[in-house]
Amino acid sequence: MFDANRKTFYPAHAPADHVSIPEEKIGVLLTNLGTPDGYDYWSMRRYLNEFLSDKRVIDYSSWIWQPLLQLVILSKRPFSSGAAYKSIWNMQENESPLMTITRQQTAKIQAKIKTCYENKVVVDFCMRYGQPSTKSKVQQLIDIGCTRILFFPLYPHYSGATSATANDQFFRALMKQKWQPAIRTVAPYFSNPHYIDALALSIERAYSTFETQPDVLICSYHGVPKRYLLEGDPYHCHCQKTTRLLRERLGWSETEISTTFQSRFGPEEWLKPYTVDEVARLAKNGKKKIAICAPAFSADCIETLEEINEEIKESFVEAGGHEFNYIPCLNDNSEHIKALTKIIDDNLNGWV
Repeated sequence: MFDANRKTFYPAHAPADHVSIPEEKIGVLLTNLGTPDGYDYWSMRRYLNEFLSDKRVIDYSSWIWQPLLQLVILSKRPFSSGAAYKSIWNMQENESPLMTITRQQTAKIQAKIKTCYENKVVVDFCMRYGQPSTKSKVQQLIDIGCTRILFFPLYPHYSGATSATANDQFFRALMKQKWQPAIRTVAPYFSNPHYIDALALSIERAYSTFETQPDVLICSYHGVPKRYLLEGDPYHCHCQKTTRLLRERLGWSETEISTTFQSRFGPEEWLKPYTVDEVARLAKNGKKKIAICAPAFSADCIETLEEINEEIKESFVEAGGHEFNYIPCLNDNSEHIKALTKIIDDNLNGWV
């Protein structure tokens, strides 16, 4: 993403031996959750160890959690997680779909930004866990002359386990810099009208291809422990508002759309209703045709392509459901790129 032939200059009145300085630029750094380098055991173990050792994700005492993680979970889970990743792996590019889609999003956003700001604004991406690391991308942006960086977590809804830990990693990278750039972080955009419109258009487009309309649309969001909500995490409220705004934008009744949560982990109670249980309940109650979307994910990944499209679908079919329609994430479709670019543009106000 970087120009190796970047322009440099020497400061006015500087001595002859002064180092050259890159021409000043503004960096936009997109970030998403992350991805293992491969689906083999050791790649999965490295990735899961980094992810599950994050105190923002699992906040149990290290004295209790780390022995369990290192001796039990990481001995077994890399096998099952690796098999799940293998089922969705982009074999042609030898990478996960999340990596492929995030790269495509970045390229399209960079192209749109360039039409507005030419080469003054550089767009790149990093991952919270795995590669490319936040630290390496921050360094690259600084090396090419970015004296200001806009950091953009690609999570529409704020949670300590997503937006906050991404910001934490960004701030840690800045702690190593002798000369820190000015920074801004993008706020959650769960109610942004451009994002809601992009969601609605994707739903309308999908529904236009169905021979008969689904009985209900399930908006399945990634879950978090219920305790996080009680401790002040606003994620649950953000998700509920997105569903409401989407329903209003579509002009639907409350019975045509619902909110659920997926991806439970551990013994605690998580946000309810659980998607896997709710689709089975609907099937048993006569809702034989459903559609499901995942508004909390900016790109399709293991939780959507494998968990929703395989595990949750299986729960619905086994309970008597007939037709299960997964509506893909917004990914790099034009409305999504337009929405993300508009959010970036708004956040660059005053910088360019």
